Amino acid sequence: MKKYYLGIDLGSTTSKAVIIDEKDKIIGKGITNTRANYIVATEIARLEALYDARFTILKQKLKDEIETKFEYAKYIADVESAFKFLQFKKRLDKLNMQFKETISTTFTGEKQDKILGFVEGIVEKIEPVIKHGYLYSGTGAKNQFFRDIVSEHYNKEVAKLDKEYFDSLILVYDKSITPVENKLTEYDFKELIYESLEILNGKYENIEETYSENPAVDFDVELNLLKGNYKKLHDSIKEHISFIANLDIPIDNMVGTGYGRALLPFPEKSIKSEILCHAFGAHAFFPNTRTVLDIGGQDTKAIQVDSHGLVTSFHMNDRCAAGCGRYLGYIADEFSISLNELGPLAMEASHEVNICSTCTVFAGAEIRELLNVGQQRSDILAGLHKAIVMRAMSLLARSGGVRNEFTFTGGVARNQAVIKYVTELVRKNYGDDLTINIHTDSIFMGAMGAAMFALRSDS
Repeated sequence: MKKYYLGIDLGSTTSKAVIIDEKDKIIGKGITNTRANYIVATEIARLEALYDARFTILKQKLKDEIETKFEYAKYIADVESAFKFLQFKKRLDKLNMQFKETISTTFTGEKQDKILGFVEGIVEKIEPVIKHGYLYSGTGAKNQFFRDIVSEHYNKEVAKLDKEYFDSLILVYDKSITPVENKLTEYDFKELIYESLEILNGKYENIEETYSENPAVDFDVELNLLKGNYKKLHDSIKEHISFIANLDIPIDNMVGTGYGRALLPFPEKSIKSEILCHAFGAHAFFPNTRTVLDIGGQDTKAIQVDSHGLVTSFHMNDRCAAGCGRYLGYIADEFSISLNELGPLAMEASHEVNICSTCTVFAGAEIRELLNVGQQRSDILAGLHKAIVMRAMSLLARSGGVRNEFTFTGGVARNQAVIKYVTELVRKNYGDDLTINIHTDSIFMGAMGAAMFALRSDS
């Protein structure tokens, strides 16, 4: 029987889980926002990694077909997207129930009826829009959290309604979302995977009907590959779906790390420092790594490693979260935008506004003052992002500088503006010939390192 190993990175803003096999190969990844309940966040990330592992094993079983017939890859990707939508829908149903409870305990009389009507209408409108996003626009591949997806669509609908009820509708959302996030939603994988296949049958039948009625329609090339083939694909894959639905994925050993690692229900020997895990994970992705910069939610770490991925020196920020993910979250709240919008908006800047301090306490006042004197939002955000990277550069210098190769890890490594300034400043200070590594899975490197420690301590 194959052995699998689990690494958990319990961060202050996100919790990540990685499952690897005996050859250090990732077979499953899971991520969620941490919020108030660390234990629930850990379990959600673990379960997501297990679901992801089942799809990885499915792709491994169908490797030859996927490599030779593109429609197989497309069909499996669509099954996974439908599965993720069904997960989302179960949580949305719970949120809708919480909305009703919140309204019943917050308002009375005519206002209660009015708010209830508005909220029911909003949920009715946003569910099909979000479903379309999962099935046709790749929402599930964007690693957006439940809260972010719902709030984006909910707020858009609220903005269309009578402004008299704006504050009340936002209050309902704010009071309802946290209780739902902090409760674990259990999913029956077998039930959801078969329901996903039924959703796809409906999707492809609709494509067939539309194409038959109007053959001149220019469909997406990928969808055209499935036209007329989906029933055959469904029949040939169903047996493999049954296999992964019933598959047991035993975890032989696990290791936890991250800002909240002390809260994990693991024995002491199964807890490792973030510094060790990020260094080991970065080395696994990029074996020639010698310097690692990790900008996480609560702290920033500059780490020097040897040829084996072992730490030789490090330096990290003090207790203040200035210049980290939490700081960026606070800035997003100040601008009333999502965290995902910060980087793209900063990239639109014509110049960087000079920011005097990256202190979270004073950030709001400084931003409002800059806006009042006519500075553009994008220029302010560019200045904020550059100030964050300048702070990180100071840590790198104190840790021993930047050696070739340089690897950037952590959740903030997904922010385009931070990547831009890290690249510019590293090259300016340490040379243009440096190799800079930034991976799409940079946020998982701590969990990857933890999983690798779990494998080695089991040997």
